[in-house]
Amino acid sequence: MEQLRGTGVALVTPFKADESIDWNALEKLINYVIDGGVDYVVSLGTTGETPTLSSEEKLDLMKFTFEKVAKRVPVVVGIGDYNTRDVVKRLESCPLDEAAAILSVAPYYSKPTQEGIYQHYKAIAAASPKPVILYNVPGRTGRNMTADTTLRLAHEVENIVAMKEASGDMLQCMQILRDKPKDFIVVSGDDALALAQLACGMDGVISVAANYFATDFSAMVKAALKNDYPTARALNNKMLKGFDLMFSENNPAGIKAFLANRGLVENNFRLPVVPATDGLYQEIGDYLSKY
Repeated sequence: MEQLRGTGVALVTPFKADESIDWNALEKLINYVIDGGVDYVVSLGTTGETPTLSSEEKLDLMKFTFEKVAKRVPVVVGIGDYNTRDVVKRLESCPLDEAAAILSVAPYYSKPTQEGIYQHYKAIAAASPKPVILYNVPGRTGRNMTADTTLRLAHEVENIVAMKEASGDMLQCMQILRDKPKDFIVVSGDDALALAQLACGMDGVISVAANYFATDFSAMVKAALKNDYPTARALNNKMLKGFDLMFSENNPAGIKAFLANRGLVENNFRLPVVPATDGLYQEIGDYLSKY
């Protein structure tokens, strides 16, 4: 699982004005982030607006991403839901031969107990033909996966090899890093905290910001992993205001505003997500004109 170290980018899903998928823009974005130096890409993450995609569209996006990445970097596929049986069914039917791993978000909305979260992931790991990456993001799921639950899964379930930790709780992160199995990979899911978490011992980041800041973000992570913190800090400081703007209203509204400013995608969404407000869009433009 060394291929999960470094910078992974959670790809956006570009849409045309009629809300159909903009395949040309997605191909351009894939090439942009790979040329920028990211270590792997994540297809069908939350940043890709997956709640608004049909099953057929998800399948098409996965296949398209495999084709256009063309094995230049590994591809991780997001497959998660609050319905454990549905996730298991999808794992059994998805064409995952070219995937490096699957990223599965903790069950949301239902607010299960820690035992429920454990059993959910245990069932997914048993069904998955690929290694499983846990994804803890309580700001979206409504329930934190505790350090104890994460460590229980890491030590007891062989096919669970990594986690994306996006709780924002630095103490919880340090507890996981202290007590995890030696070969268990932990990556940050918080762009603004990534440098601090890398300093604590995380192995990389699955980033939203790397859709736009592919070169600088990847360089920042590489420098931190080499303990070159003066370089990493300088790059992080350069991007810091961008992180604040990117997440001030909504993800992916923020990152799409950045990408639209550069002409990589159109600033289109499917409801309930709407574009960044005019004021934020102007702030982003002002920031990027000086970047």
